Amino acid sequence: MANRLMEQARNAVNRLTNGQMNQQQKQKEAQVARNVIQSAYNESDPQEKQQLQQLEQQIDQHLK
Repeated sequence: MANRLMEQARNAVNRLTNGQMNQQQKQKEAQVARNVIQSAYNESDPQEKQQLQQLEQQIDQHLK
């Protein structure tokens, strides 16, 4: 299940970073991505947690 959540987290971040969205849409997609990341984080091993932290950093950088 953690693998599926990891994939969903990656997809959510990709939608955010690759999509043509206005600021409101970006904020909404960022929240979706963060929710998926949090769900995945709860079921992840240490290596996966590091990958999820990197995804969160991508979100933060994209919203700057």
